[in-house]
Amino acid sequence: MLKNIPKLLPPELLKTLCEMGHGDEVVIADANFPAANYGRRLVRADGVSGTDMLGAILQLFPLDTYASENVLLMERVPGDLSQTPIWDDYARIVAEHDANGKFAKVERFAFYERAKQAYAVIATGEEALYANLILKKGVI
Repeated sequence: MLKNIPKLLPPELLKTLCEMGHGDEVVIADANFPAANYGRRLVRADGVSGTDMLGAILQLFPLDTYASENVLLMERVPGDLSQTPIWDDYARIVAEHDANGKFAKVERFAFYERAKQAYAVIATGEEALYANLILKKGVI
């Protein structure tokens, strides 16, 4: 048993986050993301929302201060008028945990390609559309 570890983080994810080094990236994937196809290391967290997962992870590691962007959102497909209120929630959570959050949007297929290179993909149960994001780990 450990103190101050968010209980929603499974042991496999804690190990994965610990193994990550400076500049490594982790994907927090929504329920629609094809996580099994893109994750070199896949961690399932099906009962957890994207916002809860983001908050829990940011309690454990900082974002990369040297990167021009350290929080990447999957951009909406051109012409898709879906609302993305979760992006505001993500921005609020990042601001609460790390003053160095620098957001960027990445075109959908470019996001998939970047996800292939990520250290790990976390498959959450988040049902909001365009709720996928990538975090770049900083120096502890």
